[in-house]
Amino acid sequence: MCNRIYAVQLAVLQKIEAGAPYGLPRSETAEWEKIHMASSAQTGAQLAKLRGANAELAAIACSLHDIGRIVFGKQEGHAEAGYAPAKELLAALGGFAEEEIEEIAVAVRNHSRKAEVGAPLEEIVKDADVLDMDYYGRALPREEQRRRLDRLRTERRVL
Repeated sequence: MCNRIYAVQLAVLQKIEAGAPYGLPRSETAEWEKIHMASSAQTGAQLAKLRGANAELAAIACSLHDIGRIVFGKQEGHAEAGYAPAKELLAALGGFAEEEIEEIAVAVRNHSRKAEVGAPLEEIVKDADVLDMDYYGRALPREEQRRRLDRLRTERRVL
């Protein structure tokens, strides 16, 4: 199970190390991108186990959820921008079915839509993202992020 997770995280780490395109400054530091990628993946895998979902796909989707920001350097629109790079990375690595690639890429694309309810994998990525940001004391600037975190606490699905 860990071989595909490891391969994806290694590929994402290489992209982080490559830096922002054209030498432009990043919206987030490389250090944060690395920590958030790895800890979101662990959180996502645990949420998937609790919810009866595929923990491996959840860890992979969470590892890739900020790929748009990693590749393009910008926070604004990073979720939608991550759809194509996520698909490209998974296809290049091999070992993923087309359905898995699409499901993961859609979760990446939709993870910033915190007020919307999506497919189970999307929901895991959204929840892992806000839980991880809260864990590290990072600000949740959008109301929909704070509402999602509050709902998770109230429902006692985690925490």
